[in-house]
Amino acid sequence: MNRKIDVEALCHEKGLRITEQRRVIAQVLSDATDHPDVEELHRRSAAIDPGISIATVYRTVRLFEEAGILDRHDFGDGRARYEAAPESHHDHLIDVETGNVIEFVDPELEQLQKLIAEKLGFRLVDHRMELYGVALERKN
Repeated sequence: MNRKIDVEALCHEKGLRITEQRRVIAQVLSDATDHPDVEELHRRSAAIDPGISIATVYRTVRLFEEAGILDRHDFGDGRARYEAAPESHHDHLIDVETGNVIEFVDPELEQLQKLIAEKLGFRLVDHRMELYGVALERKN
């Protein structure tokens, strides 16, 4: 899945004040095709604006997360990783050897999850799925 979400526009929708440094961090998040941690966000942001401190990135990420603009993930590597809150649901497959994260949607799996919830007497309102695996074959 490759989707581009305009984080700055989400900030405006949520009524957040956008400083120049927040704008840079929002752009880095919008351009990310992976799930960077704060250190990686800082590295990318500082390449655009060397005046951005790691503390500013931490504060901004926390603000964006609290506003529902970012989703936080723990993919088992000890680092909180982030992505812009997606407009549509997707799940994650994490390669435990490389740390690569693959986003996917499987309608059959979504239906099965609803059926399981119903069998247990519930109506599914939300879920998060993270699968962890190793590649059957490595491409060189």
